[in-house]
Amino acid sequence: MARSQAGAGKQPILELGGDFYDEVKPADFPEAIPRFLNQRWADRVGLGGVDWEKHFARFEPLPANLPKPLALRYHGHQFRQYNPEIGDGRGFLFAQVRDERGRLLDLGTKGSGQTPYSRSGDGKLTLKGGVREVLATEMLEALGVNTSKSFALFETGEDLWRGDEPSPTRSSVLTRLSHGHIRIGNFQRLAFFEQAENIAKLTRYCLEHLYGEQLATDEAENAARLFDLVCSATATLAASYIAAGFVHGVLNSDNINITGESFDYGPWRFAPDWDEEFTAAYFDHAGLYAFGRQPEAIHWDVAQLAGCLAMIGDAPALSDLLGSWPARFENALVDRTIARIGAARADEASDRALVSAILKALRSRRVGIDRFFFDWRGGRLPQADAYRDAAFDDLRAALEGRGRPLSHPYWADPAPCSMLIEEVETIWSAIADHDDWTPFNAKIEAIRRFGDAMTSDAAA
Repeated sequence: MARSQAGAGKQPILELGGDFYDEVKPADFPEAIPRFLNQRWADRVGLGGVDWEKHFARFEPLPANLPKPLALRYHGHQFRQYNPEIGDGRGFLFAQVRDERGRLLDLGTKGSGQTPYSRSGDGKLTLKGGVREVLATEMLEALGVNTSKSFALFETGEDLWRGDEPSPTRSSVLTRLSHGHIRIGNFQRLAFFEQAENIAKLTRYCLEHLYGEQLATDEAENAARLFDLVCSATATLAASYIAAGFVHGVLNSDNINITGESFDYGPWRFAPDWDEEFTAAYFDHAGLYAFGRQPEAIHWDVAQLAGCLAMIGDAPALSDLLGSWPARFENALVDRTIARIGAARADEASDRALVSAILKALRSRRVGIDRFFFDWRGGRLPQADAYRDAAFDDLRAALEGRGRPLSHPYWADPAPCSMLIEEVETIWSAIADHDDWTPFNAKIEAIRRFGDAMTSDAAA
């Protein structure tokens, strides 16, 4: 049985104290219409019988959990410009729970109203934004990316005005389930105010409660250990984005979770084909966070964390760890790419040759990313005309003898499950024009079937 709560007043986040967050009140919404409830994950964190509206639309505290929501304080670099005026501006940490593995997880919100960090914003979330985040997290989870989970989405019955989309538009509130609510930006804020003692405290919190590590008495040792873990986790995240063909869109330092878990989906996209210059955000004019530049962006953000931890740690040791990040990314890219194509593993040199052949084939852009991985899954050698190009010769040779059985019926479908922007807009149009949630619900079912196929074949 999953453990859902610790004793009253014993949630680990409270150990940090008032320097790290502000108590806030949720907005009082006129309506609470359930649009997505993640029963799978509710069961895994011991909330299978929860009163969804009471706790995830009205935000009454869960029994024996946080008595009041907490808006966390952080800063961050936004498109490489430092911003000291941000923080949890339209969300808060609502509760802490544990899954069946005993991991500490946070339930946080998006669109739950104003906080001290809202600035001029209303703290609300459009329904389209909520729908898009559900679709992103479900698809990424199916692809094996370490992502936050959309836990609950309620339509809230307000008209919102936004300058970058047709207004007024419908409103919503989203609850996320995340492996930690701590970002690189939380450390940046403490460094900005030269609070070395609080950096040490936050480092200990992350090591003990998010990574399950034993603490050292030497703060420099703790700093190096945390940074080592973050380097590995974020390198894997970057590799996962590439293997998934995913573009986050806004990889600011306040959007990088200390556990390497992807979260906060605004202008995301799945690339239709292998275009390294493909961007998700219309305002990313320089392509800073383009598909192929995401590893560079995440590495840059991790470097900002190194600077913060240097206040309590050994700078040369942290620099050495940062220097190892590109190699960690390359190793993770091999792992994640082979996991997606589903071929058998071999020795290191053969695995690298296989991934090199996969990337060469994808760069030919003869087919889309989803179609490619679907057709070649398990080491299959498809005979379609699109694959007769010389760009696929190396791939055929590299897959020789590396086939694996495909047990799930999904792999016999005529086409792969995908989540391109045209599909997202079609799903939203049905909701916006006719209040028809049938395409949305059908897509969630299709994505989960795809995820089941990925999982069952990986375990075979």
